[in-house]
Amino acid sequence: MGSAPDTPGPIPDPTTTGSASTPGSSRDAPDPRRWWGLVVIALAQLMVVLDATIVNIALPSAQRELGMSDGSRQWVITAYTLAFGGLLLLGGRVADLAGRKRTFVIGLIGFAGASALGGAAGSPGMLFAARALQGVFAALLAPSALSLLTTTFTDPKERGKAFGIYGALAGGGSAIGLIAGGLLTEYLDWRWCLYVNVPIALIAVFGAFALLHDRSGHREARLDVPGALLGCGGLVAIVYGFSEAEPRGWSDGIVLGLLVGGAVLLGCFVWWQNRAASPLLPLHILRDRTRAGCFLTMGLATIGMFGLFLFLTYYLQGILQYSPVKTGLAFLPMTAAIIVGSTQISARLLHHVAPRVLMVPGMLLAACGLGLLTGLTVHSEYATHVLPGMLLTGLGMGLTFMPVFATATAGIAPRDSGVTSATINTAQQVGGSIGTALLNTIATSTSTAYIASHLRDAARDTGRPPGGDVRRLVSAEGIVHGYTVALWWAVGIMLLAGVIAGLMVTAKAPKHSEVEPVA
Repeated sequence: MGSAPDTPGPIPDPTTTGSASTPGSSRDAPDPRRWWGLVVIALAQLMVVLDATIVNIALPSAQRELGMSDGSRQWVITAYTLAFGGLLLLGGRVADLAGRKRTFVIGLIGFAGASALGGAAGSPGMLFAARALQGVFAALLAPSALSLLTTTFTDPKERGKAFGIYGALAGGGSAIGLIAGGLLTEYLDWRWCLYVNVPIALIAVFGAFALLHDRSGHREARLDVPGALLGCGGLVAIVYGFSEAEPRGWSDGIVLGLLVGGAVLLGCFVWWQNRAASPLLPLHILRDRTRAGCFLTMGLATIGMFGLFLFLTYYLQGILQYSPVKTGLAFLPMTAAIIVGSTQISARLLHHVAPRVLMVPGMLLAACGLGLLTGLTVHSEYATHVLPGMLLTGLGMGLTFMPVFATATAGIAPRDSGVTSATINTAQQVGGSIGTALLNTIATSTSTAYIASHLRDAARDTGRPPGGDVRRLVSAEGIVHGYTVALWWAVGIMLLAGVIAGLMVTAKAPKHSEVEPVA
């Protein structure tokens, strides 16, 4: 079995998706319809990524209609992220064993069915179950889509363009979801935030049958069931623990038990992977210094990005009083910046410069953008205070995402491409889940302390309880103060991601790497 190198060093670009063939054979000729195949893969990836945020703006409407409590409404988001993040590694291995195209199509059909079920939900429990099912099928869909892209585009120049488009969707899909959620909620109904996936998935299914090609799966291998239980259980416990930290607090016994238990399960998972005959996650994938650096950079970057989406959504609607549509459209410049950074800068330069030459400045730009947003107040203007920070952050994320995806998946043996793709998607999804829980807990606790302190000061100064206007102003100021403190944490996380990218991602530019066939 071919594999990535176990020692640190540059990751070569593959020149074939299968065994080596003689020069000039028909197997070496690129598929003339590969760019149309990219459209199909991109549609599926966009659907998976935007679904993590498209329901955010629709959530208040869904809560009112279905009678959800404030404590249970988080499960509309958490049910999806738990299933998605916890099962991605298993989904990647299923793609390797059963075949990437087959897994891709099954994931599309299942995702469409789960979306239709969620759109027709008549109770909170039905909606939560549908969102969990979406996460299950997304865990099949995302790694198979990325591994199909990896094995379809093997020429370094074409690979850079293809991953530029893919990286733009991965970075901008969340913002696109906020825009689409606002439009669908305001002009149709919140249910269409789920129904919209059905036609997209059906188009992608027909496109997959017509345009995508893949060899059969590796039937001689076996699924690592103990590894699946340990790895998925550990990830679910950690993600669930972080999601419960916001309502319960970090010192709560259940939260601590989940986090410690998840860490123990993941430790056992690593121990088992060294002994399993057919490991769920071959550890040579993680032993490569560059690839491990890409996984860490992706996880840390999405912690800050998901926190930004969360706080700006609340800030624009709650403080600046934007409508759902206006809130969604306010994210459009950030989406454009991500696309420009990914397709027009990173995709053009990656063939000529080392990946970290793009990733480190990208993280620094994102940190600067978040730093600008820490100056927000209740009286800030969108054009002068919000927009500059969004543009810098978006450009930085675009510079980073494309080389992360391209570098992490380069040089992987075909039988490991699915699990490698799943690992980078896991880093993105788990990072987003952790970011939402961690930064939201920081913001909430900071806001509560600020409001209580300033109301006490106001009562002491006037000798009587503050009136309604004072309470509303202090509350708004406290909420914004909580956002800015949490954003400072996000700045630190982005800077840490830049340091890791600079120290660990040691691969050279693809054209300077030694090109080897991948068995």
